[in-house]
Amino acid sequence: MPGPARIVRYDVSSALWSLPRMRIAVLADLHACDRWMPLDRIERIVTQANATHPDIIVLPGDFLVGHLVGKKPIAADRIAQVLSGLQAPQGVYASLGNHDWADCPEAQQNGYAQSSVEAALAEAGLRVLKNAAAQMPNGGYVVGLDSAIGHGSTFRPKPRHDPKKAFASIPKGASTILLAHEPDVFIEHASPAALQISGHTHGGQIGALGILATLPSRYGTRLDYGHKQHIERNLIISGGLGYGGVPLRLGRTSEISLIHLRSKPDGATVANRQVTALREGV
Repeated sequence: MPGPARIVRYDVSSALWSLPRMRIAVLADLHACDRWMPLDRIERIVTQANATHPDIIVLPGDFLVGHLVGKKPIAADRIAQVLSGLQAPQGVYASLGNHDWADCPEAQQNGYAQSSVEAALAEAGLRVLKNAAAQMPNGGYVVGLDSAIGHGSTFRPKPRHDPKKAFASIPKGASTILLAHEPDVFIEHASPAALQISGHTHGGQIGALGILATLPSRYGTRLDYGHKQHIERNLIISGGLGYGGVPLRLGRTSEISLIHLRSKPDGATVANRQVTALREGV
């Protein structure tokens, strides 16, 4: 039985955030399946996330399992029922990932018009943001994009995201968090959000001696894992929880990312992990 997920902490500040400090728990890339990410393990992850006492919990996509050795997929409604136990005073918000389209039996049957993940999560009480925004009780906003890949692939995407539509209702200058499953969005669509939260890469999933075995980003190691920054915009790429390809994580264990987001003090952005400036192509 796998042990508890590792808690990876980040301290992020931005002049684009004007509200009191928020504690954000991130559960990315569950890839639920009976053999490698069964429901009882997800229950333990839910308990662990709640125990961090977050103000908000976000799930930036890939609830369904994709290509994985020995997988036994779990239906979206069963996954959502377990996730309904997540609790946070500012809400629990989700966006969809590429596997929530590509590996959804219902979507395959209906021509990818609808994913069963969206309906299942909503019925379980999670707020699903598909190119949409929601205002939190504290007055800030959470924006969620649909997958930038859809049921395509990294280099042959079938994009479903619409940043213009997603941000249409956000007042200018509002403190905003963006959920976008694929981190490439950070470079390709500069947004007014103080923080973008992504998954998708699994942090490489299998890496040793600084070598990443797999990295599904068009920007390679520029958008691999951790905290990235461009001026006042911040990106956290969570290493996620589940598996892709093989049920093995080497050098990048399953994690819950825990982010402290606050307004910017003295003109300095701080982080307890290395911050990479993305000056080209942003």
